[in-house]
Amino acid sequence: MRTEANALPKYVQTSEMLIRDISAGRLGDGQRLPPEREMAAELGIAVGTLRKALSELETKGLLERIHGSGNYVRHRPEASGLYAFFRLELPEGGGLPTASLIDVAKMAKPADLPVFGRDPQAFRIRRVRSLTKTPVAVEEIWLDGHWAKTIDAKRLSESLYHYYRRVLRLWIARAEDRVGLAMVPDWGRNLGVFDGDIAGYVERRGETEDGEVAEYSRTWFNPDRARYVSRMK
Repeated sequence: MRTEANALPKYVQTSEMLIRDISAGRLGDGQRLPPEREMAAELGIAVGTLRKALSELETKGLLERIHGSGNYVRHRPEASGLYAFFRLELPEGGGLPTASLIDVAKMAKPADLPVFGRDPQAFRIRRVRSLTKTPVAVEEIWLDGHWAKTIDAKRLSESLYHYYRRVLRLWIARAEDRVGLAMVPDWGRNLGVFDGDIAGYVERRGETEDGEVAEYSRTWFNPDRARYVSRMK
């Protein structure tokens, strides 16, 4: 099975793309955005959708709207979006993350996983991740079985952490990443992501506010298509 994850509303996708572009420096502090109709046409969205996205940025303090002058970018290091924990970016920076679901299954935690969580079982979620429609990575997420009885694949959103909060009432407050190189897994081949056998590799432990590891994940990414980026604040 390979299906598109439950897509976020178009205005949210647009605001998240702009947030990542601001964080990456592709949109500089004080930069004036193009006129709204022109910008909407460039992005292929309705003007009303763009205005909702810009309102989101204004609420986060990332945009100043000056009547009769235009919309101006304002950098705020503490501001973040739905993809604050998603560290992969296009080589030039930024890029809108999307996900294509491969499968979801509940099973006993395999022996090669680190010890985490309360339940001997976990939900395994496999996905292809893209940045602005370019496939860049495959990921395998293991969510401790304590947090849900079932997971409906049709309800999974492109941002798993958004799904966790909205459906499971689970907040991932912190994450520890370990970055290196690894062989592309057999299940991750032939998905239009990799050109060779070696990939960038990220292991992550996602913790709740109480310090409990609720999720363990591993991501293999194509270093020719994406970079792992962590910015200091």
